[in-house]
Amino acid sequence: MTRTVMALGVAGLMLALAACSSATREEQPSIYSATMAKPVSTDVYPVIEGKLPAASAQMSNEEAVSLEARLTALGSARSSGKISEAEYQHRVQELRLLAANHGSDTLKEIQN
Repeated sequence: MTRTVMALGVAGLMLALAACSSATREEQPSIYSATMAKPVSTDVYPVIEGKLPAASAQMSNEEAVSLEARLTALGSARSSGKISEAEYQHRVQELRLLAANHGSDTLKEIQN
């Protein structure tokens, strides 16, 4: 009889605790459900077309033609001997440094 009374007491305690915990959960919604849960529309597709904005402006056709002319003139001047090999290498090194640092320099400008 003592075991039966003890078992009933434990079962009653468990029911009381279960009732308390479920009431507490309903009264206090989780942070996710209270602040981040949004209804999701199921009758539409996501919009994926369109252009994304670039981080910096693309080179224009005029700038490309100008740069091509500069490089062609530099190569021609080297071939004809109008500039020395040292001057040619110096100008090539300047362009290589520009190419190497342009991305990080542009990023710094964007961030400021």
